[in-house]
Amino acid sequence: MKTSVRCALALLGFVLSLAVQAKEDMDVARLDNSLTQLAGDPKLGMYAQAEQALAREAIQRLAQASSKDRPHALYIAERRVDQARAAAELAEIQQEIAQLDREHAQLVLERAQIDAEAAQRELEFQRMQYQMAQEEAERLRLQGLAASQAAEQARQLAEAQSRLAKAAKRQAELAAQAAKLLRSQVQGGDAAKPADNGP
Repeated sequence: MKTSVRCALALLGFVLSLAVQAKEDMDVARLDNSLTQLAGDPKLGMYAQAEQALAREAIQRLAQASSKDRPHALYIAERRVDQARAAAELAEIQQEIAQLDREHAQLVLERAQIDAEAAQRELEFQRMQYQMAQEEAERLRLQGLAASQAAEQARQLAEAQSRLAKAAKRQAELAAQAAKLLRSQVQGGDAAKPADNGP
């Protein structure tokens, strides 16, 4: 009876030992699988290489830990795996932020180039307007000068015509006086003829 009890207790202890060993193997397999998934992740796997190495070492120490040291080794291994994933995620976020910063800087540069081109076009437009205004002012100045010259020529022509008219009038007056004098002489000569034919 006692022997059978001892055998049963021994068998129970062996089964419990196998169960504990199986659970220990499951913890190692779980953490190892989690770390393997992280290393194989196309986005995260390239980051946090140092943290992944530390987690791998912690899992190996867990697999080799004694039953007394196992709880502490399990805690350390779990934290190392968590830290490796957190560091990889942080590195990916930082990489995305850096990419966004580069894209933002590129957009700022493109906007500055667009603004510079717009300012250059505006400057060219204003320069053309200024040139057109200068050309128009010069055209108006030349037009005014031509009008002034034409007015001066018209004034000079009017003065010449006035002098010519005065000269013609004076000539006409002189011709009239000469004709009047000639008439008076002719009439005076005709009146003197009968007196000369007397006794």
